[in-house]
Amino acid sequence: MRKLPFDKAKLEEIAAKWPTPFHIYDAKAIRANARRFKKAFAWNEGFREYFAVKAAPNPHLMELLKEFDFGSDCSSMAELVLAERVGNVGEKIMFTSNDTPAEEFRKAWELGAIVNFDDVTHIPFFFDAVFGGSPKPGDLEGRVFCCRYNPGPLKGGNAIIGKPEEAKYGFTRAQLFEGYRMLRDAGATRLGLHTMVASNELDPEYIIDTAKMLFELAGDLHDSLGVDFEFVNIGGGVGIPYRPDQKAMDIERVGEGIRKAYGELVKGRGMKPLKLFMECGRCITGPYGYLVARVRHIKNTYRLYAGLDACMSNLMRPALYGAYHEIVVPGKENSPETSVYDVTGSLCENNDKFAIQRVLPVLERGDLVVICDAGAHGHAMGFQYNGKLRSAELLLEEDGSVRQIRRAETLDDYFATLV
Repeated sequence: MRKLPFDKAKLEEIAAKWPTPFHIYDAKAIRANARRFKKAFAWNEGFREYFAVKAAPNPHLMELLKEFDFGSDCSSMAELVLAERVGNVGEKIMFTSNDTPAEEFRKAWELGAIVNFDDVTHIPFFFDAVFGGSPKPGDLEGRVFCCRYNPGPLKGGNAIIGKPEEAKYGFTRAQLFEGYRMLRDAGATRLGLHTMVASNELDPEYIIDTAKMLFELAGDLHDSLGVDFEFVNIGGGVGIPYRPDQKAMDIERVGEGIRKAYGELVKGRGMKPLKLFMECGRCITGPYGYLVARVRHIKNTYRLYAGLDACMSNLMRPALYGAYHEIVVPGKENSPETSVYDVTGSLCENNDKFAIQRVLPVLERGDLVVICDAGAHGHAMGFQYNGKLRSAELLLEEDGSVRQIRRAETLDDYFATLV
């Protein structure tokens, strides 16, 4: 049974002020995790984690992570503006977009972000968007550019991200050589190399092998084109143990494995020092966020259903991926688990379920229910089908106090954009 950072009495106190459903994040646990993550890669001078804003786009969480010098991995205009408003500008932004509009490239350029191209055709598109054509000598001076590599069938993907050769992201190997030649010839001298080939991966060797792949590729590009790289960004994709029988990734093992590979493939090849960048989101905040809801109805037909006041607009991963999230019933942690429920929401969609045939203690109307591991890709993926309103986000501070970091939407919000 998952240990929660609050008991039933504390949750009832919180719910009296901010009614369910709501997402709540554990600041103490996030800080401890960020500290541990940074330490695992401290051997690399210049290491930086660019928090994937899409995982939890809340400026209060971004400011918390900024305490540890985490940057912002952005993929849209709104995410660029969020980073700007919390003071992550310049090279503290990694702008990794796809199918990118001109105005987003211009905004990234305005903020001084590292621009990470997703396709070889985006390089001339960027030049046209920012400079009105080919850049003039000196236009790219001091600015950092990067290209996203898609290794195709050379490296397998996983269940969430799929097969790399079927993904819409990134350059082929041949296109990488063309892209960096274009950047070099346009006057770019500060370059990085990026990939992102997994999501929610729990095998440390997968992440280590990804770093090896980029170290080798950086060397090959240098030998062929005469370009040097400042960094490799091995992406994110570090998973979390959603299921009770899964083990968390040993991040220290990952750090040590990449350190050894660096010695062999970078130092051993006589390359200039490379900074190591990552852009994790899920493993930073995911285990330390919770969706708190209340049982609204118990229905007994062909199955036993526990209907909550939350729905898949609060957490769509179970419906989207068939994802597992552990469910804890505060106050009944020691009660026998004797009943089998489909735990559902109230959308007019039959897949609006948080759990299917889940064994739980006997539930009653009014019981609080905590859905675990909702701190990433939870609130962020919310939507308004059926006119459902997005819930509040709260932060549990280290001293035990709670503050609201995003208010719940109202009907006025929902109707505000209608003419």
